[in-house]
Amino acid sequence: MTPSTLPRTPKLDARYREMLETLSEGSVHRRFDPYLDIDWDAPELALDRDDPRWILSPDYDPLGATSWYRQLPVEKQIEIGRWRIANAIKVGAAFETVLIRGMMQYIAKLPNGSPEFRYCLHEMTEECNHIQMFQELVNRIGDDVPGMRPIFRALSPLIGVAGGYAHVVLFLGILGGEEPIDHYQKAMIRNGANLPPLVVRTMEIHIAEEARHISFAGEFLRAHIEKLGPVSTALCGITFPLALRWLAGEIMAPAPEFARRFDIPRSVIKEAFWRSPHSRGILSGYFGDMRTLADELGLMNPVTTRLWRALGIDGDRSRYRSEPERRIRPAVA
Repeated sequence: MTPSTLPRTPKLDARYREMLETLSEGSVHRRFDPYLDIDWDAPELALDRDDPRWILSPDYDPLGATSWYRQLPVEKQIEIGRWRIANAIKVGAAFETVLIRGMMQYIAKLPNGSPEFRYCLHEMTEECNHIQMFQELVNRIGDDVPGMRPIFRALSPLIGVAGGYAHVVLFLGILGGEEPIDHYQKAMIRNGANLPPLVVRTMEIHIAEEARHISFAGEFLRAHIEKLGPVSTALCGITFPLALRWLAGEIMAPAPEFARRFDIPRSVIKEAFWRSPHSRGILSGYFGDMRTLADELGLMNPVTTRLWRALGIDGDRSRYRSEPERRIRPAVA
């Protein structure tokens, strides 16, 4: 389809414009509908609440790596793992709503003919489908999980609206939320996806479409940060690691209700999120792609490099997008 343009459309870098057109066409010709592409009632996808595949992996889940969790009876490991996985799915759906709020605010300011307008709407349509898919999965798992942590839940409406007025910060935050989820899901798939098949199917769909969304966010930042002055660029350099670290904690660490519900000692929660060497390795591993992107965007300098290190999210740069984490982590005893 030939893209529509108007004389008032702002000038965009030719490569960026071409990328937007490619992603938009991809959304037209390769998209998923949660109620067409998942046979929710298929016997082979039926969820078993006592399935041992709910047990948390010690390699990819920081709580699953704790000796406290691994010494629990199998039935309790299953119950805790099922609740934690369901809650993580609920959090993912909630984050998508924040993203949609921010994007909707942003596109309201765009002129007629903007190729960003078209792609952002494609992405929001896909995110709405993801929210439906995630909520349907949570409903079928059957645990009444709360989702977001209280502070993030309270701030989420404001975050989305504010993001529309600070669009570069919005997209830094989008990556901060999408990267940990995407990294975790890809690691599980690469490891043989030892999870209930319905959970795996939703992961596969989410990974396929998030590849477009993450690509767009990175290219958006390349196109817009190069237009900023030195002070604004410096502020972005500080904001980026802060957003990554905060959102990783909000998305990957459970709400306080989780510890109360399962009587998890405070020392275990601290060990899992993110005090132990193993859990810090998991946290750092989420952001190899983001460290590479920060380099490419000119956001790494002596000050910000120390900030990444202080936040515990420094480490190797990815040599290519979604490179598997190869750092040797401390062994789980």
